Amino acid sequence: MFDLKKYLIEKQKTVNRALENIIRQESPLEQRIVSAMRHSLMAGGKRLRPVLCLSVAEIVGGNEDQVLDAACSLEMIHTYSLIHDDLPAMDDDDMRRGKQTCHIAFDEATAILAGDALLTMAFELLSKTNNLISPDYAFKKLDVIRKIASAAGYTGMIAGQMTDILSEGENLDMEELKILHIAKTGVLIEASVYAGAVLGDGTPDEIKMLTEYGRYIGLAFQVADDILNVEGDPEIMGKAVGTDRTRNKSTYPSLMGVQKSKQFAEKLVADSLNALEMFDKKAEPLRAIARYIIERKK
Repeated sequence: MFDLKKYLIEKQKTVNRALENIIRQESPLEQRIVSAMRHSLMAGGKRLRPVLCLSVAEIVGGNEDQVLDAACSLEMIHTYSLIHDDLPAMDDDDMRRGKQTCHIAFDEATAILAGDALLTMAFELLSKTNNLISPDYAFKKLDVIRKIASAAGYTGMIAGQMTDILSEGENLDMEELKILHIAKTGVLIEASVYAGAVLGDGTPDEIKMLTEYGRYIGLAFQVADDILNVEGDPEIMGKAVGTDRTRNKSTYPSLMGVQKSKQFAEKLVADSLNALEMFDKKAEPLRAIARYIIERKK
């Protein structure tokens, strides 16, 4: 039987080692900003996006070296978004990943700059090349940069966050909520899968079906987050719960109830598994991750 816990721990260690090596290279002249970046980046977390990137690359026959920079870049972008989401002007949270949020541990200005630095550094890392890179791989890198930039940009994560802010106190319908969740969370997860498939030299059919898988689990992840905000244990999650209701946000539990939300999440996972039908047992990590997304406690 596939041991997902062991698998995730191994992949997380790979990502954490790489992130430590990257962040350690920074100049001591910017020690405060580097400390703030490290505070949030190395605070733990599931490392879901980089793990998906690494896993997908292996499934299509690629190797770790082809995608590790992209995987780390995705975690930097995700962490930047968390730093900014936690700011007083946004969700105003004090805890993240079991630690003080960046603006509490440092100050608001430093947190803003730390987030900006991680986002910028992510694309610096993504675009890194050497003299041995082939033209084909260079074009694939450009394609992945475009995909990730779109996911992180004003039509992706930023659009989702803006809509989330504007919709507080409003009653979104199911389609509007789906669009919000896909933009806020789903597109970067989908981009993580896409990056692994493209840089791992997947075929067009493989890339298509894996991207479909990523689209389904991206939405399932946010539905599960909505449920955890109602039922989760703050000690396990490392952050406050019940905040969606306090801020009068539209969520799947608020629109359809917790039980139906769980059923919807299960349906999304089932659809994601159907997208993997063309793959053999090598895709078992992705199947296990899809189930984990809606069974997790944090």
